[in-house]
Amino acid sequence: DFLARNATDMAAPDRAADPLNLGRAFFEVTQRLLANPERLAAAQTDLWRSYIDLWASTTKRLLGQDAAPVAVPDPSDRRFSHPDWQENAVFDYLKQSYLLTSHWMLDTVRQVDGLDEQTARKVDFYTRQYIDAMSPTNFAATNPEVIRATIETGGENLVRGLENLLDDIERGGGKQLRITMTDPEAFEVGRDLAVTPGKVVFQNDLMQLIQYEPTTETVHAAPLLIVPPWINKYYILDLRPGNSFIRWAVSQGHTVFTISWVNPDERLAAKTFESYLREGPLAAIEAIRRATGADKVNAVGYCLGGTLLAITLAHFAAKGENPIASATFLTTMLDFAEPGELGVFIDEAQLSALEQQMERTGYLDAKSMANTFNMLRANDLIWSFVVNNYLLGKDPFPFDLLYWNSDSTRMPGAMHSFYLRKMYLENKLVEPGGIALAGTAIDLGRIRTPAYFLSTKDDHIAPWRSTFAGAARLSGPVRFVLAASGHIAGVVNPPEKKKYCHWTGTPPAGNPEAWFAAAVKAEGSWWPDWQAWVSAHAGDRVAPRRPGDGLDVIEDAPGSYVRQRA
Repeated sequence: DFLARNATDMAAPDRAADPLNLGRAFFEVTQRLLANPERLAAAQTDLWRSYIDLWASTTKRLLGQDAAPVAVPDPSDRRFSHPDWQENAVFDYLKQSYLLTSHWMLDTVRQVDGLDEQTARKVDFYTRQYIDAMSPTNFAATNPEVIRATIETGGENLVRGLENLLDDIERGGGKQLRITMTDPEAFEVGRDLAVTPGKVVFQNDLMQLIQYEPTTETVHAAPLLIVPPWINKYYILDLRPGNSFIRWAVSQGHTVFTISWVNPDERLAAKTFESYLREGPLAAIEAIRRATGADKVNAVGYCLGGTLLAITLAHFAAKGENPIASATFLTTMLDFAEPGELGVFIDEAQLSALEQQMERTGYLDAKSMANTFNMLRANDLIWSFVVNNYLLGKDPFPFDLLYWNSDSTRMPGAMHSFYLRKMYLENKLVEPGGIALAGTAIDLGRIRTPAYFLSTKDDHIAPWRSTFAGAARLSGPVRFVLAASGHIAGVVNPPEKKKYCHWTGTPPAGNPEAWFAAAVKAEGSWWPDWQAWVSAHAGDRVAPRRPGDGLDVIEDAPGSYVRQRA
């Protein structure tokens, strides 16, 4: 049934046979490998030598002798955490054999000379995807934990796993496998997530503006506007009360507004990047001024929302206006010269195929976007669930972050094409006047607004060295802070958890490694550091403003836009 449903799509006349353009990349690798038989032979010899060492080590273990392992997994690799992978000589051999072959394969493709950077990056990425997929942990016959579960349950785990698999195929409309990452019934937006009290006080085609109820006797004079990415939903910053940045910011005396983007369909296919500028932060700032009477706002942009915030600042600078007192950029790319692993998906062939796909529907399907991000952490976001859900037959654990991760959004075709081409493919944002929006040429160098850049050390979406380079493009005072962990956990890190550290240092300039070497490490969350910084730009304390004081209340937070599911 799955194959039959996909046959029509695969036969479509505009369906690219190789939409990822992998055939050419791996063909070129093969050609270059064969052109250097000596290096290939040396690599094969090294592999066989490693296998001989492994056979000798395993033989000693089978004879009851101690033997040091030939290959060990990375300490962060949780795939081989079950005791049998260490204690059982057969499974230990399988594990080490896999690791040896994986290392050999990666080393071989990485040592191929003469590949252009994009091809080398693509080959490396998809080789790792193949290696991850072929792990012995992913197969029932070679995973000791699955074998034990099968014996103990009489095979019920595999029956339940098959039911889970069929359910996930059906969730994907019979055309994609939509892996269930958490219990979808455990959470509901507005009930368990996004529950900070507030009201929707403004809306247009693209967004609703939420104003939150104050909880302090006085508030900072300058309101706080949060511009989240529209690739995901805003409530990553308002998950549950214990880890809600929005609730915490309210408790610090900020009058908090946040944009909640719509989940667009074909009716909004013509919405452009300029539409997001005009109907997003520009419209929000105007509404906040009417609601509060404040002349200026402090603004926070997260990821793509931060990119839009920088464009907003450059737009105002070009017009000689300055309604933003300070700007905070959370894991934000401005210079896309080194986009990290997302760059694997950006080249002319892939963009053309993607644009053909978006022309048919008017938007980028949410599942396509989700699959892309999941591939960046395949072992954590794909294969761990294959083992848990389909081989062990277990239900996924209720987890608010994974519920949010599964609540994916669509992208209007016109906007997304512009973003990928002008930012990722051409890197036009860093060129003065490289792009023009809302009647102004965008020049990051004209931005003199005080800025706070928060990047994360293990970010796989916005690599910190790239965000560092982007921060250096601004002309105003910049505080650069590097937090431990990744794109989400490093940002959503409430002080009470006492998790992760962060580094502070000089303004971003020159070599990022030199900056890090001289940076000062501080334990715990970056949130208090940001609060101390932003307070200096927030003005005097004034009486609290409540939703409805200056704008009519439309509905209760979190509003209706965020509840629209793809």
